[in-house]
This record gives sequence, C-alpha cells and structure tokens, in this order.
Amino acid sequence: MIVDDDRNSTSLLQTLLEMDGFEVLVVPRGLDVFPKAAEFVPDIFLVDYHLADMSGVEVVEQLRASDQYVDIPIIMASGRDVSREAHAAGVNMFMVKPYDPGHLSEQLLSLIG
Repeated sequence: MIVDDDRNSTSLLQTLLEMDGFEVLVVPRGLDVFPKAAEFVPDIFLVDYHLADMSGVEVVEQLRASDQYVDIPIIMASGRDVSREAHAAGVNMFMVKPYDPGHLSEQLLSLIG
C-alpha cells in the first residue's frame, strides 16, 4: 500500500512496482489507510512524510498502535531527511526522495521476505 497524495509520482511508482510483480493500492489520504487496509490487507506500507490531511508520522504511529498492523513493515519516504523522526515513529526503513524505483523494489522484497 502506497500512502501518498502526489498523484504524479504515485502513478508512475505504481506502474513500475506492478511491472515488478507487486499488487499496489494507492491511498492518497492518511484517514483512509485503515478502511483500505482492512479491505486490501497489505504486506507492506510505503508512507510519505507529507500528506494533505495528516503527517506520515501520525499514520505510522497509528499503524504501530494497531494489533492488526504492528508487524507489517513500513517504509517512510520524504524529500528531506527526517529519518530520526520516522524511526522514532516505528518505521522499518526510511528513504529520501527521489529514489530509484529498482532499489525500492529490492528493499520491499527484502522487508517482506
């Protein structure tokens, strides 16, 4: 599940990840993560730090507080290095944008094992 409100980058990223064999659901609002995750049951979350309706850190903290999602890997991405804040919230990995989609695929596969 990609949680990001930037339609241009998520559209391209979704296409590239699907070409690598991933099933991808894009959720543009943090408030929609839980209802969509209940339907989609993601293996991993890719959360942007800046969302229109709430911060990515808040999304991560809520996911980590939920028994259902506490063990699902989370990668946070941002255009600036906020890795300390991201790791404090509970992410497994932080990536600075822009990142290489091929590298992202490798990281996703390593986290979902």
